[in-house]
Amino acid sequence: MKIIIVGFGDIGRRVAKLELKNGNEVTALNRKPKRWPPVRSIKGDLDRPETLEKMPLTGSLVYYFAPPPASGTSDWRMRNWLDSLIPGHLPATVVYISTTGVYGDRGGAWVDEDTLPRPRTDRAKRRLDAEECLLQWSAVHAVPVTILRVAGIYSRDRLPIESIRQSRPVLRPEEAPYSNRIHADDLAAIGIAASRHRSGTAIYNVTDGQVSTMTDYYHCIADTFGLPRCPEITRQQAERELSPSMLSYLDESRRVDSGKVSKELGIRLQYPDLATGLAAMVAENQRGR
Repeated sequence: MKIIIVGFGDIGRRVAKLELKNGNEVTALNRKPKRWPPVRSIKGDLDRPETLEKMPLTGSLVYYFAPPPASGTSDWRMRNWLDSLIPGHLPATVVYISTTGVYGDRGGAWVDEDTLPRPRTDRAKRRLDAEECLLQWSAVHAVPVTILRVAGIYSRDRLPIESIRQSRPVLRPEEAPYSNRIHADDLAAIGIAASRHRSGTAIYNVTDGQVSTMTDYYHCIADTFGLPRCPEITRQQAERELSPSMLSYLDESRRVDSGKVSKELGIRLQYPDLATGLAAMVAENQRGR
């Protein structure tokens, strides 16, 4: 099978490793081609459509992992990529990573894939715009699309260790909103399983199913790695001390139901909760000494 990865960052590399292990040919589209053999790298800038190579993608599986633009409420990068595709030589399917942020603030209520999106932040509106563009394109060209609405991603290289060392404050537990997360390796595995599930166009919420708060997340990391816990502050103090971008995350609270992934894809997570994921990182650190 021919695999195309648009946006070859951390998740793209994890997916590439798994697809190569499956014996598939992998090609990555990047603004700056990266040497990562045996993955073939193609140069293309989604912000400059004239640089996008007209590739015949007939029968290929495309993972679209490129982030949206940094500002605005629309994703012209997705539009540019879709416009670059050659009619009659379209991929067999497309998998897109979106965000659970499209649901917006739900006051701590549960959401599932049938919950109508209600994004509040521009970053979530950009993701929803990309979803809608892709779904419209899918309907016109009869190419199935899978959308993964992903919660907060964590891995060994994504932990807020430096923030904890700097004792940046967190909300006291009783005021902290609900949050959800998924280990990067489990996200990659779910992406591959979803790409093989021939049910037509589908949307999946992707989390480990364990709901907690950002405060719990920071404290658990601190405890696991033997660091002092971050100081706790009230919401009123946070509005004075935290950045607007951080506050925007604290303004939303929801619990994300990911049961559809388990039911339809039969995925067994390698890291079913944060404690398991962090314990594996500690063990890896000890083996590397």
